[in-house]
Amino acid sequence: MGVQKLSVKKGEILQHKGELNSKVYIVKKGLLRSYSRDEKGKEHIFMFAPEGWIMGDAVDQASRTELTIDAIEDSELIVREKDLERDGTPQGFEGLARRLLVLQRRIIMMMSVSAIERYEHFESTYPELVQRVPQKMIASYLGITPEGLSKVKANRLKGK
Repeated sequence: MGVQKLSVKKGEILQHKGELNSKVYIVKKGLLRSYSRDEKGKEHIFMFAPEGWIMGDAVDQASRTELTIDAIEDSELIVREKDLERDGTPQGFEGLARRLLVLQRRIIMMMSVSAIERYEHFESTYPELVQRVPQKMIASYLGITPEGLSKVKANRLKGK
């Protein structure tokens, strides 16, 4: 298969947890997210991918996926088969490097900073998503409840 273009509608699932991990999605237009559900059915958003970003599951090609990936908006994608060898595509490498950097910072923040600082980091990392993503998804991404996000935003407004 190699590379193909794909148009998806809002809500369409591209990858279910437990599938074989063979595809990477490059977002040309639109917005994707990856998430998991815990044993109680609570959704935990792992990553957003707006235009220019790459979305995929980090497990190797032979493993079952840990994340579900869906479209938050109607999206235009480039779908690539995972390849163990680098093909030298600059856009792919830059997108992957950006994704890894965001993940690294997020993990460090989840361990060490307040909810207000996590929200401010979200705003600086994804400035265009604050208005595009439902608040309950932002709260899930930050590891707080929607009510907690409302409090964070209210406290931030008071502090300005």
